[in-house]
Amino acid sequence: MKSRKPKKIVDPSTEEKIKNAAKIIFHRKGFAATRTRDIALEADINLALLNYYFRSKEKLFDIIMMESFQEFLHSVKGIFNDENTDFETKIEKIVSNYIDLFINQPDIPIFLLNELRHNPEDIVSKINIKEILLKSSFLKQFNKAVKTGKIVRMSPLHFIMNLMGMTVFPFVASPVLKSLGDLSQKEFNTLMIQRKKLIPEWTKMILMIK
Repeated sequence: MKSRKPKKIVDPSTEEKIKNAAKIIFHRKGFAATRTRDIALEADINLALLNYYFRSKEKLFDIIMMESFQEFLHSVKGIFNDENTDFETKIEKIVSNYIDLFINQPDIPIFLLNELRHNPEDIVSKINIKEILLKSSFLKQFNKAVKTGKIVRMSPLHFIMNLMGMTVFPFVASPVLKSLGDLSQKEFNTLMIQRKKLIPEWTKMILMIK
């Protein structure tokens, strides 16, 4: 009689603890500079236990990377597809949502940009960004506003680049901006909170909303 392979016992709380620690370290250091020992130390567990739950650094990184991209996109997916929210209100909510996300997790923007640069095609296919954006109520409202002359005619990509640039770039460039303005992290965050109101106003000027 063949002996059965012992079933792997998974403690959800330990697994989540490891993932939370990995998220912190990967976001801060990226894949190459991170050691599994760093993650184990952050999680306050021994290295053998980490290897028991996640067989390799690559496997753990793939999980964290995809969860981070999904958090980045799905945090606004509901806003994109809310039929009861007008176009201008959607802009305000998207900006506010992302600023709150990046204030709470300031390492996310650079982490996502680095991974997009290294492996763009695989990531884009996995996160299904086309499905989220191209079929959204948000894009339909944009196209309708262009067609009716409410906003200036432009490619939706120009609009997305402008909106994401004004929202995301300050977090990417925060070390330089904090140095230029002699700002503490708290003062920088206050500046970003002010942009929740300013970015929608600037966006209206760019679109020439009537």
